[in-house]
Amino acid sequence: MLHAYIILNPAANRGAARRVKDPVARAFRSQGWTVEVALTERPGHATELARQAALNGAQRVIAVGGDGAVHEVANGLLQARSDAQLGVIPVGSGNDFAKLVGVYGHSPERAVSRLVTAVPRRFDVGKVGDEWFVNSMGFGFGPAVVQLRNRMTGLTGFLSYLAPILRGFATFQPPRFDVGSAQFTESGYMMMVEVCNGTTAGGSYRFAPNADPADGMLDVCLIRRVSLLRFLLAIPRVIRGTHGTMKEVTIFQTARLTIRTPDVPLLLHLDGELREPGGHECVVTLEKQRLNVLVAR
Repeated sequence: MLHAYIILNPAANRGAARRVKDPVARAFRSQGWTVEVALTERPGHATELARQAALNGAQRVIAVGGDGAVHEVANGLLQARSDAQLGVIPVGSGNDFAKLVGVYGHSPERAVSRLVTAVPRRFDVGKVGDEWFVNSMGFGFGPAVVQLRNRMTGLTGFLSYLAPILRGFATFQPPRFDVGSAQFTESGYMMMVEVCNGTTAGGSYRFAPNADPADGMLDVCLIRRVSLLRFLLAIPRVIRGTHGTMKEVTIFQTARLTIRTPDVPLLLHLDGELREPGGHECVVTLEKQRLNVLVAR
């Protein structure tokens, strides 16, 4: 009999995720699976739970929540060097990773029915320091928006992403970046550098429309300093994924990237989770086919 170890973040989507605990468990049981459900209690708890479950021999670990829950569960499996299959039930507000695995836009019950017939696929992962990311990481305006969004409680859905973007532009000062890889180098003032394993970030923004999480490369979207008018014009183009032809934008692929911010300390996000590592330089690397992921057919 197949078994699912479920890690649910009850705080996801402003607490709405708590209500899906019993429906998700019932949906798995109705498909003939046995389940064990663990609720997270604090940031980082899902990583601890996933790591221990993997070390205890779990074969299928299901993240129920948003991209933050997926990020933590994946890091737990990677820490354990586990081959356990990662499944996702998306109940967050952005759910970018869910778009890669065929469960985006489905109810929790429907996502379960798709997961039980899903097939495993090996995904690449990015790494910075001792932490992995599975969908995207970013510097510049991206983490600044995450900072602002974390303070703007009460907003939900697409508005919770658009409102802090518009507010943040008014005060954001593009830092000077040194971006270096074997494929591309540039120094200058930049709005943002988004390093993508998946196609979207921030819920609806297709920074890397041609990204493939299993192609052995990261897709980097670099956006130089822009005026307010160009910024407003760019938003719908980024949503459609047609921004690559703008003169302020460069998209390239690499498996290793060095980022320096000579004037300010580093601020970055990993799968939407804010990090302030200090210092002025970091190296982003790709680890090929490290994560075993359930992809719905």
